[in-house]
Amino acid sequence: MLWIKALHIVFIASWFAGLFYLPRIFVNLAQETELVARERLLGMARRLYRFTGITALAALGLGLWLLAVTWQFWRGPGNGWLHAKIFLVLLVIGYHHACGSLLKKFELGKNTRSHVWFRWFNEVPVLLLLAIVILVVVKPF
Repeated sequence: MLWIKALHIVFIASWFAGLFYLPRIFVNLAQETELVARERLLGMARRLYRFTGITALAALGLGLWLLAVTWQFWRGPGNGWLHAKIFLVLLVIGYHHACGSLLKKFELGKNTRSHVWFRWFNEVPVLLLLAIVILVVVKPF
C-alpha cells in the first residue's frame, strides 16, 4: 500500500509540473511572431501535453486503486474532505482538458487570448493543488 501511495505522489507531482509549465509555453506562444520559434514552442507544448496526459492517467489510476482498497474506511462519517478533494481533482482534469483545447487552437492559429490571460490561467493549478494538499493533510471536515 505504501508503494502505491508513493507512486501516486510521484505521478501527481509530475502531472502538476506539466500543468504548471504548459500554460507558460502558451504565454510565450501568445507573444511569439517568428514562425520558427512558434513551431519550436508548439513542439514543446505537444510533447509536454502528451507527457502530462500519461502522468495524469497514472496518478488517477493509482488514486482510484487507493480509493478502492480503502473504500470501507472512507465511507464513514467525517470524510467530507475526501468528497471535496475528488471534486477538486475533477476540476484539475477539466483544466488539463482545457489546456489540450487551447493547444489545438494554437496549432490551428485560432488563439484569441492574450499573454496576460495565459499568465492568470497559469495560476489555476497552483490554487487547486494548494486546496487539495490542505484537504488531504488537514482534513478540515
